[in-house]
Amino acid sequence: MFEISKFTVENLNKGCVTDVESPRFAWSVKTDISKTTVVDAHISVNGWSIHTKEQVGIEYAGKKLSPFTKYTATLEVKDNHGNLATASLEFETGLLGTDWYAQWITCNDYVFKEEKVSPIPMVFKKEFKANKKISSAKIYATAIGVYRLDLNGKKVGEDYFTPGFTSYKSNLQYQTYDITEYLQNENTLIATVGGGWAVGTFVFTRKNRITADRQALLAMIHIVYTDGSREIIGTDGSWMVSMDGPIRRSDIYDGEKYDARITVDNIAYKNAVVENVKITPNIEASYGVPVRAHEEFTPVKVSHVGEEIVYDFGQNFAGIVFIEIDGKENQEILIKHAEILHEDGSLHTEFLRTAKAQIKYTCREGHQVYSPSFTYMGFRYVSVNGIEEDKIKIVAKALYSDVKEIGEFSCSNEMINRLQENIKWGAKSNFVEIPTDCPQRDERMGWTGDIALFASTACYNFDIYRFITKWLKDMRDEQLPTGGIPNTIPAQGYGFPATMPTMAIDFWGDASVLVPWAVYQATGDVSVLKENYEMMKKYVNACKFWAGLFSVGKHRYLWHTLSTLHFGDWVAPDVSQMSQWQKRSKWTATASLANTSHILSEIAGILNEFEDENYYKKIFERTSDAYVSLLTDGNGKLLEEFQTAYVLPIHFNMFDEKTKRLAAANLAKLVKENDYKIGTGFPGTPYILFALADNGQEETAFKMLLNTKCPSWLYEVKMGATTIWERWDGLDENGNCPIGDDGTDTMISYNHYASGAVGDFLYKRVLGIEPVEAGYKSFRIKPLVNKELNSAKGKINTPYGEIAAEWMLEENRFTIKVDIPVGTTCELILPNGDTSELMNGFYDFSVEI
Repeated sequence: MFEISKFTVENLNKGCVTDVESPRFAWSVKTDISKTTVVDAHISVNGWSIHTKEQVGIEYAGKKLSPFTKYTATLEVKDNHGNLATASLEFETGLLGTDWYAQWITCNDYVFKEEKVSPIPMVFKKEFKANKKISSAKIYATAIGVYRLDLNGKKVGEDYFTPGFTSYKSNLQYQTYDITEYLQNENTLIATVGGGWAVGTFVFTRKNRITADRQALLAMIHIVYTDGSREIIGTDGSWMVSMDGPIRRSDIYDGEKYDARITVDNIAYKNAVVENVKITPNIEASYGVPVRAHEEFTPVKVSHVGEEIVYDFGQNFAGIVFIEIDGKENQEILIKHAEILHEDGSLHTEFLRTAKAQIKYTCREGHQVYSPSFTYMGFRYVSVNGIEEDKIKIVAKALYSDVKEIGEFSCSNEMINRLQENIKWGAKSNFVEIPTDCPQRDERMGWTGDIALFASTACYNFDIYRFITKWLKDMRDEQLPTGGIPNTIPAQGYGFPATMPTMAIDFWGDASVLVPWAVYQATGDVSVLKENYEMMKKYVNACKFWAGLFSVGKHRYLWHTLSTLHFGDWVAPDVSQMSQWQKRSKWTATASLANTSHILSEIAGILNEFEDENYYKKIFERTSDAYVSLLTDGNGKLLEEFQTAYVLPIHFNMFDEKTKRLAAANLAKLVKENDYKIGTGFPGTPYILFALADNGQEETAFKMLLNTKCPSWLYEVKMGATTIWERWDGLDENGNCPIGDDGTDTMISYNHYASGAVGDFLYKRVLGIEPVEAGYKSFRIKPLVNKELNSAKGKINTPYGEIAAEWMLEENRFTIKVDIPVGTTCELILPNGDTSELMNGFYDFSVEI
């Protein structure tokens, strides 16, 4: 067997509509024949072809593509055994920069001036005929706000929150839907446009009208008839609009108010008007991944608390409910959402802060079904008031961007397996259009620090390429002139540090370097480095500027300016006040500068920017020297000791090898004195187990990983967590929520993926799979074996195919099975030190240890 397992264009194997002038292809093969190599791959499209052995980022270099055109690409791959495999795919171009035969339209007399609420959704209607036989029909649509299309009573597409969340002043996506099968002779298109992130409330200050004063729609229908004629129906003043639709309010945070007595057929319409949209973004065919409904949950428990019916779905997640009701005319139903319960079984909503997270539903007479269109919640529990239990059926579905799961991990410890599931669910819940911090309270913002530290773990579990490169595009556009990165991307109404146009913030701004680097390591696609290289340089230069401000000598590389504007050792459990976390910024920021300059030096080398390579290497060396000279005794002991202060310089190789081992021993001593409990905040948590295990302290690392006392990863599991918590002490031993005066304004989220970055250790050390060359073209399998775990297995779907490993320890015998994909080489290192260089194929090893 020799066959093509993957053939993609712009990272999609189907459904690609693109405005990229030179789309890129990728492919992989699989076979049951060991020691197979590819001798040639031949890609053809639009009269252009290429012979190559490259499998990632193969850029089209043929004649200019035409707009609104379908293309077929073919792939032929030959191996060294004489086998030939073939595949093909189709993709389409969108507008490709041509003009829209449409105008922005809105409701002229809707004046929206209310504060801290979202606008009433607009309902646009267009009736049109298609009297001839149709060959194909498509609709191209975007909005200021978020839109939903219904054609002849059926929802168009599966997507939620289109056109998506971007830096609207710079970038706006449009979607393309094939509506051929929807059309009849007489047709009615309904486009409902809510406020979303552009016009509705956003950030915890509940700003609204950030992008525009009201919603607007831009759309055009392209119909091709079998006789060769074409028709375009674009938005203009002939379209109708109403403010009286069934969705009376919709808000990302507050939820949705829906009146089922109203239909789009029984409301009054008037002519829409052309809107003068104030922003001028680049409007481009969707280049991210859409939010869609995924896993469905049915209640695992139903209880009654007073007049409320409380449903437990058994899993904390981001999503919406789907309800089926036998209702009475004018009956009002209130649905609330929460992550946890009070002791009396009622919903605990205090941590939502100003977010109401409610559905207010008014019934019509009879049987009816409903789910919200323009909101989502973070929840495990739902309460329903206003209807009897036997009159309502309720299920819930997870909503998240359509990232594909590519990684699996499990081991002999079921609590670790639950932790792995919690890590995945934390990511799914916060991959909603952008990488958010949490899915429930009045934030859900694109905090850069969370994804900076989680990106590597995310890349093991999911294919995030399109999802994250969309977000990085906004980061490039929102970078401050002096190099700083806003703490949330898109900033969209959140000023800090945009209100301080010269500021750079360690670890949060580091996302500009750490995220592209993680994606490159996972995919081998050098374009993610090229596209973001200038942004990285500007950011690291800004960090260097702030470190050197008002300083002389080695202090020029000790970044300690304005600690109150840094996050420092954010949510470190060994200190209790936000100000104490921030005061550690001298250590975290200096280590950050060393790490980002070191990575940037490597990136510069990859891109053949050799002068930059040397420059940033010197910054790394001088910053490391400043840290060691000024913050330690020179022999691996911190002058002021805390876990993160050791973890960062150890893991970032800021010590020489001898001193690093001494520092790791001092870190291990701190950990033991803390009863093997975690003491790191955001910056140190992803790396602490590596800092220990890679430097002679394996036992300490595993004792910390397997600890079930608070604070620890498995304490959360022990307390019933189904996602990762923002704070290690989110619940006490009795299941109660601690609320302390720590300066964070009841900042407790039970769905916050940042500390789930420990997943990197599970894949790289416990399972043992780690890339050596970007994209796993060469990789290492080196399991770190501990007596507390007797087996582990997992797999990762890489650009070259699936890597799988499964090991078992029985008494002193270690066995491992590995599967190596075509196009890669693997260095397998067994616990007894035996090493093998492997090509593709399935292998089985067994040794005494």
